[in-house]
Amino acid sequence: MKKSLLMATAAAVMAISAGMGLAQDKKQLVIVVKGLDNPFFEAINQGCQKWNSENADSEYECFYTGPASTSDEAGEAQIVQDMLGKPTTVAMAISPSNAKLIAQTLKTAAPTIPIMTLDADLAAEDAGLRKTYLGTDNTLMGQKIGEYIKAAKPDGGTICTIEGNPGADNILRRAQGMRDALSGTPGLAALAGEGGWTEVAGCPVFTNDDGAKGVQAMTDILAANPDLDAFGIMGGWPLFGAPQPYRDLFTPMADRIASNDFVIGAADTIGAEVDLAREGLVTALVGQRPFEMGYLAPGTMIALIKGEAVADPIFTGLDECTKDTVDTCIQK
Repeated sequence: MKKSLLMATAAAVMAISAGMGLAQDKKQLVIVVKGLDNPFFEAINQGCQKWNSENADSEYECFYTGPASTSDEAGEAQIVQDMLGKPTTVAMAISPSNAKLIAQTLKTAAPTIPIMTLDADLAAEDAGLRKTYLGTDNTLMGQKIGEYIKAAKPDGGTICTIEGNPGADNILRRAQGMRDALSGTPGLAALAGEGGWTEVAGCPVFTNDDGAKGVQAMTDILAANPDLDAFGIMGGWPLFGAPQPYRDLFTPMADRIASNDFVIGAADTIGAEVDLAREGLVTALVGQRPFEMGYLAPGTMIALIKGEAVADPIFTGLDECTKDTVDTCIQK
């Protein structure tokens, strides 16, 4: 009996080891995101894993990784460097938390495999370091947020912009798109009355993608500016990262939001964000499609490996949600 048990155990170990060996032999299409603590990036992972499940017999596998925290910019750069050193890595898609830092990492590593960006791009001057960008048209996303704010308060007012990491190219592009839409003048670094809109002192606020920090920042800004008219939130962190504190802050303002006396335009449509829109605690959401990004990235990397023509950029579209459209606004 003991002998049979030992033999069975040994066989099981050999099978597991063989399976691990097969997985390790796969060529890895690596996705490196800003941080594993963000549900937005988990949606990218789900797309990656869906591709794996549909392509189980492929010589390639989608491999998802990133630092534990979205605020760990150096950690993401180190992971990029480490993964580029692995012989199994045959292509890489990066969502740069700090575009300049990732660009410098790529310049130092000088990879010979195809590199693309995902969700967030490198700065325009570093675009030659990657083959293509797959993700949201971030300038357009910001413009749409701005259009919703402007439609709600056509005469303008005072506004504060909530941003994430100060080095994140995608967030900077959204903020610029919002300013362009509000002012009617492209390229303004800050609004000082253009189009009727003025950014208040202390804004934009950079929250490092931390939801609780975002809610606290908005609490502080409202205390310092009781006549504030609007928030433009360039990522959904305060809504999906700290939904109850966000709800506690804005429920007393629900009537003002409903009447467009106070306006909140925010990015993303994940987690609790749609519920908050349904409750009337945000004027409009402009959402990305992270699952689609993760699902399309492996095929794009394979095309790059094969030397096939790949468009640059590849945009994944937007979903626009208000209180009246929350049940139908998300692309299925």
